[in-house]
Amino acid sequence: MEMAVSHSQSEIRGLNNSIYKIALYKITEDRVFFRIFSLVTCIKLLLIPTYYSTDFEVHRNWLAITHSLAVHEWYTSEKSQWTLDYPPLFAWFEYFLSQFAVFIDDEMLKVDNINYTSCNTIVFQRTSVIIADFFLAIGVREIGKVFLDSAERFFILSFLSLANVGLLIVDHVHFQYNGFFLGILLYSLAKVSKFTKKGNVLKGAAWFAILVNLKHIYVYVAPAYAVWLLRWCHKSNLFLRRIIKLGFIVLSVFAFSFWPFRTQMFQVSSRLFPFKRGLLHAYWAANIWALYAAFDKVLSLFWKNRGWLHEDNQAKLTGGLVRMQSFSVLPTPSPLATFIITVLTMLPILWSLFFKPNSAIEKYFLKCLVVCGLSSFIFGWHVHEKAILTSVIPLSVLAAVDSYDARIFIILSSAGTTALFPLLHPTDLTPLKIFLFLFYTILGSAFLIEQYKQCLLKIHEWSYVVILLLLILYQSGVHEFLFGDKLPFLPLAMTSVYCSLGVNYSFLLYYSSNVSPDPAKHK
Repeated sequence: MEMAVSHSQSEIRGLNNSIYKIALYKITEDRVFFRIFSLVTCIKLLLIPTYYSTDFEVHRNWLAITHSLAVHEWYTSEKSQWTLDYPPLFAWFEYFLSQFAVFIDDEMLKVDNINYTSCNTIVFQRTSVIIADFFLAIGVREIGKVFLDSAERFFILSFLSLANVGLLIVDHVHFQYNGFFLGILLYSLAKVSKFTKKGNVLKGAAWFAILVNLKHIYVYVAPAYAVWLLRWCHKSNLFLRRIIKLGFIVLSVFAFSFWPFRTQMFQVSSRLFPFKRGLLHAYWAANIWALYAAFDKVLSLFWKNRGWLHEDNQAKLTGGLVRMQSFSVLPTPSPLATFIITVLTMLPILWSLFFKPNSAIEKYFLKCLVVCGLSSFIFGWHVHEKAILTSVIPLSVLAAVDSYDARIFIILSSAGTTALFPLLHPTDLTPLKIFLFLFYTILGSAFLIEQYKQCLLKIHEWSYVVILLLLILYQSGVHEFLFGDKLPFLPLAMTSVYCSLGVNYSFLLYYSSNVSPDPAKHK
């Protein structure tokens, strides 16, 4: 009897110790998260007076359109060149914001007030982005619960995601709402990854459908979701019932989103998918097509010197490629060609995801999502440079879990962030760019190296990252000092080409390690 009592007391003490450890971990985790989020929020507040791009006027105009015009005019109005080209749910989001904006400065809600930038307007729009970033905080918190098992890993994830320099400059200087979107993506990922809870999977699917109807760029990672959810249905005896439930949820979200515009579907789709804009954006995204365009430029110069090229149909490399329609020497890819290449690139890892054994399958789903995002970014049509964040932020979760993912994250994040810096083109922002790059790259790398107790990058990879800083200096002032007003597009081209080397290198490493027959990582 005494031995039984003693054994019971020992079990109780063990249980109490476990509860204590869990409670202590919870408190530590919450404190770390709150401190990082508060610090980053303070930085965002300090950035309110800084430079903003034309996207600031784009979103102000969308506030005006959704507030001042009838719903049926939202996607037909052309009173401004900044026409509404996001999906309907984001239009309703702008309408929601306009209900508060009217109390701040109703002049910002007049469609005819082109380039209206009162102090109240600036503060309101900047603050709306900061508040919307609470969704990012929620997403990071939720996905951390699913994939991380220690306070140290959660600290790394919190820093890499909440303090991400790419998000800071794109959302809180340049001006957009990417943190809001990525927060929803992370929240959705956290829910669909829990196969053991049917309600969570359905909730995650619903949130992803909402996300796609907020910003259609997340179609990039939809194939990973489709295969993952199909696997969830297939692994159950309730296959048909689950398929019907998923279909009902997704179709309901799309029906709710597009129903008010059902008679304008052609107009809406032409706004969402403007294929006439050409393969490359005015400022090249750091993908395979930047290398393709640069190679075409080199070939065209060689052809001209040989007298083989009599017409130059392409936009000048040093003049920007706005609405480029054709290359001089190389074949010009069509939208269909880029789509086929992208899909073919995704197919191997999607196949692996569906048939992979259950061991660590949630992490593999996240890896598959990152690969799909990178495939779309690298091979897609008219890709914007900001789309790299769709892969970088989910990869930050894996970087906190695995040393190989951490290696890829450092290279990809450094290259992707540097490719975003030309968005901050005023020269007085050079100190800010250098500080942010050094702060995030050095601290992020140091945290990851300390976590895994090893030097994560090889010597040539560290050299590549260091040269990125020199590239930032060149495009921020050295070029103008050397050449004045000549060759204005050269720094942008150099940035795109060099950063694309890092992005494509990261993609090849990550792709080979996750799609190869042997799942072991290639060290």
